[in-house]
Amino acid sequence: MTDYCSDIRRTGAGRAIILALLAFFGALAALAPARAQPRGDLVEARLLLEPSAIQAGVPFTAAVQLQMKPGWHTYWLNPGDSGLPTEIRWKLPPGFTAGPIQWPTPERLAVEPLMNFGYEGEATLLVEITPPATLPASGRVDIGADVSWLACEKECIPGSATLDASAPLAPALAPAAPDAGAAPLFARARDALPKPLAGATFAAAARTLTVRAPLPAGAGAGDVRSAVFFPAAEGLIDNAAPQQLAVAEGALTLTAPRAEGVGAAGSVPQRLEGVIAIAGPNGATQGYAISATPDAALAPAAPAPAASAGGDGDGGGQALAAAALPPPPVNAEGLTLLTAMLFAFMGGVILNLMPCVFPVLSIKALSLARGGGGTPAKMRLHGLSYGAGVLAAFAALAAALMAARAAGASAGWGFQLQSPVVVAALACVMLAMGLGLSGVVHFGARFAGAGDRLTHGHGYAASFFTGVLAAVVASPCTGPFMGAAIGFSLTQPPAVTAAVFLALGAGLAAPFVLLAFAPALARALPRPGRWMDVLKQALAFPLYGTAAWLVWVLSRQASPLGLAMALSALVATAFACWASAVAAQSGRAGAMAGRAGAVAALAVAALCVAQIHRPGDAPAGAAAAGAGAETYSAQRLDALLQQDRPVFVNLTAAWCITCMVNERTTLERAGVRDAMARRGVVYMTGDWTSRNPEITALLARFGRGGVPLYLLYPGRNGAPQVLPQILTPGMVIAAIDALPTRAAAAR
Repeated sequence: MTDYCSDIRRTGAGRAIILALLAFFGALAALAPARAQPRGDLVEARLLLEPSAIQAGVPFTAAVQLQMKPGWHTYWLNPGDSGLPTEIRWKLPPGFTAGPIQWPTPERLAVEPLMNFGYEGEATLLVEITPPATLPASGRVDIGADVSWLACEKECIPGSATLDASAPLAPALAPAAPDAGAAPLFARARDALPKPLAGATFAAAARTLTVRAPLPAGAGAGDVRSAVFFPAAEGLIDNAAPQQLAVAEGALTLTAPRAEGVGAAGSVPQRLEGVIAIAGPNGATQGYAISATPDAALAPAAPAPAASAGGDGDGGGQALAAAALPPPPVNAEGLTLLTAMLFAFMGGVILNLMPCVFPVLSIKALSLARGGGGTPAKMRLHGLSYGAGVLAAFAALAAALMAARAAGASAGWGFQLQSPVVVAALACVMLAMGLGLSGVVHFGARFAGAGDRLTHGHGYAASFFTGVLAAVVASPCTGPFMGAAIGFSLTQPPAVTAAVFLALGAGLAAPFVLLAFAPALARALPRPGRWMDVLKQALAFPLYGTAAWLVWVLSRQASPLGLAMALSALVATAFACWASAVAAQSGRAGAMAGRAGAVAALAVAALCVAQIHRPGDAPAGAAAAGAGAETYSAQRLDALLQQDRPVFVNLTAAWCITCMVNERTTLERAGVRDAMARRGVVYMTGDWTSRNPEITALLARFGRGGVPLYLLYPGRNGAPQVLPQILTPGMVIAAIDALPTRAAAAR
């Protein structure tokens, strides 16, 4: 049997298919946040350019104007207790670059018992765009933007729009005059921007955060009717609680209670960015952007229990209802980088036992067993290549996750599987891998790491990409130790996030790397024989099962048309594999026809997957809660706790294998449901299969970056208990039986 690399060089269709699949899958993380669920009657969006003509090398300003239906709002950079900030993805000509969004001063938006930060009525987001130094002497410049937002009233509806605008090119030496028609809008938008205010300082205590800033030039103490601090980073303060204001000695001081969740002690940045909104005597509000430095001499004051620093109607009184609820425990609290990396490593080791990952690891073990006369040095190199692939994939996942969060998306572990495009593409990859193991096409088996001469040839690329595949198929799973480690990493600087994700990857890669570096273990493997081919073919069926499960996940995310597109993509993928096999076994003419058919089929598969997000397709939405369960909402949970009802909250997702296993083996068992009924426990499920800002906010409060999360609230008083990520019926029943009797009596 030929070596992996020489076979790829010889088989053009196999090379084309592998490269196309890898390139397509490598782009999926970037596509994950781009969910388009239009609802044009709630928010109207348009794109405007400030100049009447564009001049080479001269920056200009573009504006995305959002006009909301009365009663609805969109969100600021930091959305507050729930919500998602507006995102803009620019489509610019070559050489053009876009700067960050210039956010208008936000408002406090009370949605009992939460406090959000955003805009009602109208919001205009400005962005500076820089053209290249050289442009043609004439013509037009087309600017495009894909804008997505979350519009909320009592309910939240994601929306999106594809916008475009154009302007002619200005002569080389002629200045570009402003567009007279757009000038009033840009003037209003600049007036709404916070003005820079230098000299701010802050001090963080265990329970409070204090910010001090000089009064704006020309302002006195009588010119400050009220003030509110909006931190740019999430999780630093209790957003709904009143802020205490003091004005003295030419400065104002604001003190806010610290958040009880992931933003609690120890996570305040070295430089505190944010906006202070000051309301003057006439009621007009002006925002001031600050970049505060630590000041140990700034003594934080105790926050006032009733008075709000936000002025009338800012929703400060809504904090009283929330204050009656017990603060949640912080599972990531107390973790250091070392312990978080240790937890991540142990969680990665356990991921090898998950049903998607285990076939890949088994195939690699069979490859070592079949190696026969392979030298120990070559075995070690294959182990290192596999480990490098795992680490590269986790590094790319961490980078994509951090980029999504930096762009304002509330992303966490498994976030890429919230996109139907990613789910459909991964189903195609699983099908292709299964067909490879079944012998339909040889590149699939070698890509999976089942090359017949793994330790004889130069197939280190196969080992590397097998590591990539192992990391990819592990992403739907969550194991013990992972939740706290990932939740901790997502509240830390990028270097810490990357370190924790790499530790997770090291744990996933460790078993095979250890096997490759321990000849005694490799010799303990069974002797090669026909049974290995039979087992290899049998291992294809877990991959077929994974593909079927991913299609089921997709059915809960996409419209019927989107599901049909995904099924068509699977058929095209299977045809591409078959055509590649025909090409490898045919003469010159047959090989050319087979390769052409394989490439065309892959193109059809990619086109079908892309069509899942075609505008106008309405997603099916999250599945309804299971039998006897209520659908989670923050408002409903708050109402139940105010009635002193114990509540079990299950945050889950259709693509989370751990969640599905726990539900089938534990939460749906008659004994567990009987225990809930006996103690009056209300069972709530929160479906995170698609993006849900309320569930994202609850995960963040408990320091989690993904599902599952199981919370048992005892009632009005007392902190909720966080149950482990792997459940047993006895564990859940014991936790329910330990509830205070007074809570159970309030059925």
